[in-house]
Amino acid sequence: MCGRYTVTVDPETLAQRFDATLPPAEELYNPRYNAAPTQHLPVLRTKKDGERRIEMLRWGLIPSWTKTLDNKYSMINARAETLTDKPAYRNALQRRRCLVLADSFYEWQKTDDDGKIPMRIMLESGEPFAFAGLWETWHNPEDENDVIRSFTIITTSANDLVKPIHDRMPVILRPEDESRWLNDESGMDVWTDLLRPYPAGQMKTYPVSRRVNVATTDDADLIRPAS
Repeated sequence: MCGRYTVTVDPETLAQRFDATLPPAEELYNPRYNAAPTQHLPVLRTKKDGERRIEMLRWGLIPSWTKTLDNKYSMINARAETLTDKPAYRNALQRRRCLVLADSFYEWQKTDDDGKIPMRIMLESGEPFAFAGLWETWHNPEDENDVIRSFTIITTSANDLVKPIHDRMPVILRPEDESRWLNDESGMDVWTDLLRPYPAGQMKTYPVSRRVNVATTDDADLIRPAS
């Protein structure tokens, strides 16, 4: 599971890294040190003309067929192993793949006293990266002006770095695979083959403050190593 992550780099740096255009200035994000479900966060989608554009989408996929905005249908993660079995994900995998932009994520490691220590997990380089994601558009049947675009993060089995902390991890795409994931012509075999654990030797982790447990807490001190 991936229930919290960070996007601490500025929008211009993110746009340069992913060769994408940014939304209007009034829609730009502020740095997120504790990104949480239901928040609007930067996601890269490819337009029909090939333009790569960063947009702010709501975290927690809302299936287009649901009648109301019910949390039980708000799916923050999708298991890579069952994407083709779930109606909510099958069509999105074929037509609505995206890059969820980040620079780390959090997981909680159990301790001997039944407590949990939050751990920040990131690339060894500290550079931003992309989770493999799916997006959807929901139209409110009672209000034609109420339209929400949402996304989910795909998860897979944990690599050797993450495994002592949690048995699942989000799919982090290698930079050379990002375009293959977005390309509609790549095909199902290519897309599913990309949904694998990121190499453990290229990642690092360290404990952070338990303040990150509160979703409304969001400041730079959250990513400092815990004393």
